[in-house]
Amino acid sequence: MALSLRRRLVWQLLALAAVLAVGLYLAVRIGADRASEATLDAVLGAAAQGLAEEMRSVEGGVEIDLPPGTFSMLAAMGEERIFYRIDVGGLTVTGYDDLPLPAALPTALVPVFYTVPFRDAQVRVAAVARSIRVEGRAEKVLVLMGQTRQGQQAIADDLGNRAAALGLAVFLAAIPLSLFVARGLIGPVDRLAEAVGRRGPRDLRPVRHPAPRELQPFVTALNSFIGRLRGTLNQTETFIAEAAHHIRTPLAVMRNEAELALRQSNEEATRARLRGLIRSADDAARSAGQLLDHATVLYRADQAEWARLDLTAMVRAVAKRLDPAAEMKDITLSLDLDPALPVDGDAVLLEAALRNILDNAIKYSPADTLIEITARSGDGMARIHVKDRGRGLGAATPERLKRRFRRGSNVTDVAGSGLGLTIVEEAATAMGGRFSLKNREGGGACAFLSLPLARP
Repeated sequence: MALSLRRRLVWQLLALAAVLAVGLYLAVRIGADRASEATLDAVLGAAAQGLAEEMRSVEGGVEIDLPPGTFSMLAAMGEERIFYRIDVGGLTVTGYDDLPLPAALPTALVPVFYTVPFRDAQVRVAAVARSIRVEGRAEKVLVLMGQTRQGQQAIADDLGNRAAALGLAVFLAAIPLSLFVARGLIGPVDRLAEAVGRRGPRDLRPVRHPAPRELQPFVTALNSFIGRLRGTLNQTETFIAEAAHHIRTPLAVMRNEAELALRQSNEEATRARLRGLIRSADDAARSAGQLLDHATVLYRADQAEWARLDLTAMVRAVAKRLDPAAEMKDITLSLDLDPALPVDGDAVLLEAALRNILDNAIKYSPADTLIEITARSGDGMARIHVKDRGRGLGAATPERLKRRFRRGSNVTDVAGSGLGLTIVEEAATAMGGRFSLKNREGGGACAFLSLPLARP
């Protein structure tokens, strides 16, 4: 699974904060090392220069005065070890004669600094040189002043620790800031998604929601896709309507011609064949109608036109339309309906569901029987019950019968496509309702269709 943009942005911001924190630590640590070394060099250089300037020529040699202030100044740097060496004419006259000399000897009072290992420690040394006259001749004097670096290292470590604490504080502060920034940057994407998600299934207008410049290519592509989808759906709706016309019309013409030939024919064998042709035309028209109904329900499920409908009036209209088919089998349709049952739904879906429920009840009921149709309200639902005395569900379960092209084993001698109950189930689901079936006590079947009542 790809990482979300919000998490990816947060991780990138935290990585940047971590790099900045490490960079801050390194900069402070390096700066502290250099600053402490520069401070120590300045003190060492001043001490070495002061010691060299205190030397003077006297009768018979050189007098060296070791001023206490020089060593006090070095002692102020902390508990450090101090080393010095004074050479006159190349000979060590005082100090540590094994204190290493610099690689390049100084030529003036300007200090030369270097670091050498000495007496189990790293020692920073400042070296200065001057000339002094001894008994009428010029002698070169070399002064070395050295000091251990524990104090310098302690200062650098302390500053480094402070820098590490500051870097950690910056990183911890970056966590909520990263979350806040990521939320702010991804916010336009969430608002755009929310604006598109609030649209109804029929709302195929171009997206006009304000969006940052970076999202404009996405919005443009989305609007282009919506335009193509709108064209495809219009073509689908047109195809369904034209298919219904081009399929049903030839079947109706064929049936009418067969009925006319049946009236004009006197041969019994021919009349039997014509009656079979009429039945086949009726079966084909019924199957084609249900296939088109199923395609219409699938299409309208996503493109439903919601409106306030009177369920009672629609039940009466569908029952009246199917009453001739019931009269041909001497079946009585008994209506017991509430005066009005307002529901919010799609008229095409609801009519298809009601027509298929009643058509199934009429088709599978024997002659001279009663089909009871009731419509009541309760618990915020409008409930339609259709009870017949037909063949019932047989051994099949309601879930199996509601699948596409599934029929009970007890109705194989009756023409059908196995789509009627599927149409009812899908239409009910699309409108937020429920559809169920069960065997009726004493024989027959009970169909229950429930839809939410419209809010006042």
